[in-house]
Amino acid sequence: MAMRAGKQNVMFENLTATSGSYLDRMGLFEFTQQKSPYTINKKEESGRFIPITVIKNSTEQSKFITDMVPLLHLPADKTDAIKYTIGELLRNVLEHAGSTAGAIVAAQYYKKSNTIRIGICDGGIGMKKSLQHYWASRSKTDIEAIKWAMVPGISGTTRKEGGTEDNAGAGLFFIKSIAQVARNYFMIYSGSGIYKLLLHDKRVEKPRLHPDPDDDRHSERNDAPYFQGTLVAIDLSLENKSEFTQLLSAIREVYGKAVRDRKRKKYKEPRFI
Repeated sequence: MAMRAGKQNVMFENLTATSGSYLDRMGLFEFTQQKSPYTINKKEESGRFIPITVIKNSTEQSKFITDMVPLLHLPADKTDAIKYTIGELLRNVLEHAGSTAGAIVAAQYYKKSNTIRIGICDGGIGMKKSLQHYWASRSKTDIEAIKWAMVPGISGTTRKEGGTEDNAGAGLFFIKSIAQVARNYFMIYSGSGIYKLLLHDKRVEKPRLHPDPDDDRHSERNDAPYFQGTLVAIDLSLENKSEFTQLLSAIREVYGKAVRDRKRKKYKEPRFI
């Protein structure tokens, strides 16, 4: 909002929240060029969090991902899922959001729970408008667009099942599946729609991956305060013992089967001449 309105037109009034010092440390006031009403001792960022950062192109994306890993002091064998997730989310913004301001990203590592919390948003056209050209019948509302964007093989750049070589329509499905397998928090907010994945019972050793987001345990609404653009929030637990390459392979199998099944169903539909 600050980037769209112009930072000179932004002002925070009567801030009394106890979380205000956290907003200061994450760089909100510096980002909006506002004087912080809080007096805090700046702590070393390394090993704890990455403040609000703007990414405008693929070069900045690559540099951010490279710099992020040592900044959070994470073990090398635990970074693949994080790099993949942030890379995919940033690429989605840069290629589909239509945001001239780029992507805004922030992250924090929680040592006690051994979890990294990631938030990425943009002030672009939103998911509904991004899908309207090729998938208008599937994106009549914001929540419909959010769910359709998570279906394997769906891309806003083509009506072709399975997408294209450059845009296979896999990113959001893969990221949702990563969160689901690890029983982590996952949420998408765009326009007036919010989709939130609900945690699975811990007694279920291997949660089933569903191609259709409606089949996942989730909450949704289409009457949230309107948000121009898209916000994705995800927690990634570093306690997950599954090898990331094995996890991606399992997700890829579900993705491939879902695309093939939809293609077969499409070809079997009656055609009237």
